[in-house]
Amino acid sequence: MVDSMNVTIREAVADDAGKLHEALLALARHTGDEHKIESTPADLLAYGFGERPAFEALIAEVDGAFAGMCLSFSSFSTWRGQPGIYVQDLYVDATFRGRRIGERLLQAAAARGYARGARHLRLSVDQANLSAQAFYERVGITHSRDEQIHMMRGERFAAFARQGVAAD
Repeated sequence: MVDSMNVTIREAVADDAGKLHEALLALARHTGDEHKIESTPADLLAYGFGERPAFEALIAEVDGAFAGMCLSFSSFSTWRGQPGIYVQDLYVDATFRGRRIGERLLQAAAARGYARGARHLRLSVDQANLSAQAFYERVGITHSRDEQIHMMRGERFAAFARQGVAAD
């Protein structure tokens, strides 16, 4: 049980970029999507721990061993008129699953966001990841039937962005 383990949750530092990337790879393996990972530890280091971090991460450790991570960033809802946080990735090592570490990571991320004015938490979950969906429902994060995620990336995004520059 968690109570008998020495669980600590701490803010990730630059030296953790490799651990974060390993966790992302493990998460992708869990969902059968390892081939989709394009990021590198260097990307996480540059964009998460540089001058203007694009995300922040929390790491859970049990007796000093890596147990999981939660990667999030600030967001804003124009319809609600409130800031929030968006959880991009949540991962708990298989050794520590079922011990509420994921819940503790989410609570810690929510508490950090709330202290900064966030009033909601959002995330998306892979349609095939039924265990994650059940976990989120259990902790009170419900599926929003009002929204659907759309995305543009790569060369299509670059071409679209270049058209916007040409319009100025």
